[in-house]
Formats: sequence, C-alpha cells, structure tokens
Amino acid sequence: MLDFKGHRFEKDIILLCIRWYVAYPLSYRNLEEMMAERGVVVDHTSLYRWVLKFTPLLEARFRRGKKQPVGSSWRLDETYIKSKGQWKYLYRAVDKAGQTVDFLLTAHRDKQAALRFLKKAIRQHGRPSKVTIDRSGANTAALTALNADADAIEIRQRKYLNNLIEQDHRAVKRIVRPMLGFQTFRSARITLQGIELMHMIKKGQMHNPQGLSAADLFYSLAA
Repeated sequence: MLDFKGHRFEKDIILLCIRWYVAYPLSYRNLEEMMAERGVVVDHTSLYRWVLKFTPLLEARFRRGKKQPVGSSWRLDETYIKSKGQWKYLYRAVDKAGQTVDFLLTAHRDKQAALRFLKKAIRQHGRPSKVTIDRSGANTAALTALNADADAIEIRQRKYLNNLIEQDHRAVKRIVRPMLGFQTFRSARITLQGIELMHMIKKGQMHNPQGLSAADLFYSLAA
C-alpha cells in the first residue's frame, strides 16, 4: 500500500486529483477550480506535488505484474513535447493491435536515444520479431546495433503501417496540450508516465479479473 501519511488531504482525494489530471485535458488551475466547486480547497501547487510524488509509484506497480503482455510486431515512432520552452522527444511504440509497448522521454532524437528506448521496451516485454519505423536514420541505426548483438529483428520502413502509432500519439497529445508546456524535464517525464499509464488502463492493458472500471483499476494500484 502506498504511504499517504503526512498529507493534509485523504488518500481518496489525492488519487482522484491525480487521475483526473492524467486522464483528461486539464491544467492544474482547472483542477483547482473543479475541486473548489466540490468543497475541497486545494492549491494548484499541492496538486503538482502530488502528481510528481505518487505517479512514478503507481506506474511502477502497474509494470510489476499488472501490465498485460503485448505482441511481437511493434510500431515505433517519436513525437514532440515542449519542456521549458524547448522541444523534447517522446519515443513510443505500440504492437499491431494498438496496445502500448513502452514510452521514453528524451532530450535528443538520435541513435543513442532510440537505443535507450528499445532496450527499455525489451526489458519489459522481450525481444520483438519485427519493428516498423519511418525513414528515421536514428531508429534504423539503433535497430541495426541491436541486431549486431542477438537474433535479428526484422526492420520494416513502411509509412502506412506506422499510421497506428501516429494516431495513438494523438490520445497523449490531447491531454498534454492544455498543460501549456512543462517547466522542467523531470515534471514532463513524470506527468507523461501518468498520462501513458491511464491511456494503457483505458485500452484494457491492465490485468482485470474482477471487471473493474478504468478508474477503479487506477485506484487499485495504490492498495
């Protein structure tokens, strides 16, 4: 169970605020106003601290045995996220059924960043049989480097096959847009963890033998 001791607000209120922030296109000030309408007076800076403190813990619990396995055919692409006025790169992959494989926010868009992302995804899900990418030289170089060390991953560069991952980016960008950019790389990375976590839960990627709603599954990660 996550430890909520020392907080002025109850666990249920904290988790509700975190879920709303990562599940819907809101700013912290939007959320502050929404809670005030419900009789809960909480400052937007407290909401910010809750997200940064508890989101990594919730996502870590999801990864430890809660996440459903994904297929071995991946679609890899990166999209842009603004942090402190500068564009950063969110590497993402889905399988051919559209299930999220993994994600990683990086400062650069190069071979090293793509390789870091692929190694992170492989640690969680094992080595894919094939990866579809665009014409990115960095992604090609990273996959070629991986193939030098073990069984070859088939590399496909077919733009139309990557429409699936490009469409999936939109669900994440829709939540990020009202946030108007992040002030630090750390806050961007952690907030995106929460957005991706909720996105995966909504897509049915969390073990759910009891048939719980997406909201209840999110809350169960704190139990």
